[in-house]
Amino acid sequence: MGRTERRLLKILDELERLREERRMAVGELDMLRHIDDDAQRDAAGGSALDRDEARITSQDVARFEQEIEHLDGKIEALEAKRLELLDKLG
Repeated sequence: MGRTERRLLKILDELERLREERRMAVGELDMLRHIDDDAQRDAAGGSALDRDEARITSQDVARFEQEIEHLDGKIEALEAKRLELLDKLG
């Protein structure tokens, strides 16, 4: 097996890992959005503690959205590299 094939296999492994990480992050984000919805409703008529909780849950949602965007960028870059290596082989 040549160097290009080894690099391609490494990229495929990394893509699989990143896609799984993204899948898990999307699931977590969905759960956090539900929690955030509840927290925002509670904060609308609640105490300062409810408002603090709502602020924290909103930050959690934003953090996971950014993480998913970051993973998407990494996946996109590796996909481009994968195609480049496939062109070299073909």
